[in-house]
Amino acid sequence: MLLLVYLALGGDAIVERVQSLGVSAALPAYVALFGALVLALWLVSRIHSDRIRWPIALLLFVSAGFMAANERITGQHFTYESFLNMLDAAGFFGDALAQHGGQIGLAALSALPLWLGVGLRPRTRPQFGWKAGIAIPLAILIGFTAMLFMRGGDGARGVPGAWPPIAYALLLGSERATRPSVEPRGVELTPGRPSASGDIVLLIDESIAPTYLDVNDPAGVRSGLAQPRSGVAIHNFGIGAAVTHCSLGSNLTLRHGGTREDYHLRNTAGPTIWQYAKAAGYRTVYLDAQRTGGAFQNGMDASEAKDIDRFVQFGDVDVIDRDHAVAARLSELLRDNVRDVIVVNKIGAHFPVQAKYPESATRYAPVPSRGGFAGIVDTASREGFDDSGKGWRRYRNAYRNTVEWNVGGFFDRLFAGGVGNATILYTADHGQDLNEVGRPGASTHCSGSPTPAEGAVPIVVLAGEGAGGPDWGGAASANANRASHYQFFPTLLGLMGYPAGDYGATLTMPLDDEMRFNTRFNARLGRLPQWLAIYPDELPRPPATDSETR
Repeated sequence: MLLLVYLALGGDAIVERVQSLGVSAALPAYVALFGALVLALWLVSRIHSDRIRWPIALLLFVSAGFMAANERITGQHFTYESFLNMLDAAGFFGDALAQHGGQIGLAALSALPLWLGVGLRPRTRPQFGWKAGIAIPLAILIGFTAMLFMRGGDGARGVPGAWPPIAYALLLGSERATRPSVEPRGVELTPGRPSASGDIVLLIDESIAPTYLDVNDPAGVRSGLAQPRSGVAIHNFGIGAAVTHCSLGSNLTLRHGGTREDYHLRNTAGPTIWQYAKAAGYRTVYLDAQRTGGAFQNGMDASEAKDIDRFVQFGDVDVIDRDHAVAARLSELLRDNVRDVIVVNKIGAHFPVQAKYPESATRYAPVPSRGGFAGIVDTASREGFDDSGKGWRRYRNAYRNTVEWNVGGFFDRLFAGGVGNATILYTADHGQDLNEVGRPGASTHCSGSPTPAEGAVPIVVLAGEGAGGPDWGGAASANANRASHYQFFPTLLGLMGYPAGDYGATLTMPLDDEMRFNTRFNARLGRLPQWLAIYPDELPRPPATDSETR
């Protein structure tokens, strides 16, 4: 009965799956799969030994709760892609627990009947030894995993939620065990004379929709980039295409130089931007506003970090002030007469946006409650996100306030301190779908069915006085709304004095970029990347009716 209660709690997913299949040849296959996985649960619940049965019950409980929590929080089905993204974001678990504790608790409650149903000793026969109670369920699990492998990770929708995360873990383990080893690549290009005379900066913002900046749309918020500034020339390349619509893929590829054709190999083997910089005689600096305590993120590991001379985080600064602190530190570095290559990972407009700006900076209203979101870098309650009315209107207003504080305020602080003779390439990791058109769902990015807005990013080049370099003004004019992240790495190499090699075109070359982003960055198990085109003129614009501007 406890197992039946657990299955009944997931009845909506079962009904949805059956309705999606309809009367088709796939329906009997789904019923057979569902029945086999239910049989596996029943068999392990009848194992005679408590010492075997209770650990299995705990594993199934954690797996089922993990999947249920993910689906409750994101409002999306838990796919293999979702599983990989969750592992990549494991460093933000504390933030997720702080903001989604209620949803996680409800997910645990929904999995509790499974834990008890498997763990409690059955009072009626039959009771099995390990051969039937473990071997048969294990064979069913292996068969289920093999089916997922053949389907490229798809096919787990509407089955008992205890099994998919375990099967995904087996898939990942088999991938890693069978993956051919790749030897790290060193720098093979020979640097010449740098085209930039000063520091070189890759400035990566977080979750910035380019149409919400005044530099790209008159209805956008003040970016600090739309007006002339003393001591720096601002060249707007308009709206560009990101690598992908999730943070990890874009950040990793920007640092490792992956191309559309072979990003998996380049992102794994390198060489990285740090290696190129050191080989050309630059000091390497990483300013990370999101993580603290030396923790890595966005695919970075100790092997990559060993080539970073100065690894700077801002754990002693309140989250709300970190981007401003980054601007002050960056300005110091740009004026210290040391040749640097600097990569910056900003806070930007990361969840929760309603607490990323001080209340005194509330220019756009009404906004959501700030709640207990202060000090949280990532994740926030999604309550109200599933409508296209007041909830989204409030969220978009909070987003505007955050962007004005963490983009406009950031550049105010940076320019006030001065940028010396640096060259700064500015973009974001991905864009945002802020539900301007009222589509279903609660995701702003990283969604299973992304919109073009999730992959659209700003691209701006800033050149300090005496920075030298190419004709940025002419390039920005010729390539407006025609560039992507894939031009950044060869552009950075050129500024350091390297030839572009086989990394592709730079921002200053005549561009006809495909303006598409990868919606299946973790393409594996035989599946190919999936690309979605961006048409800048068709992107949704900030609704004028959202705000009662103060």
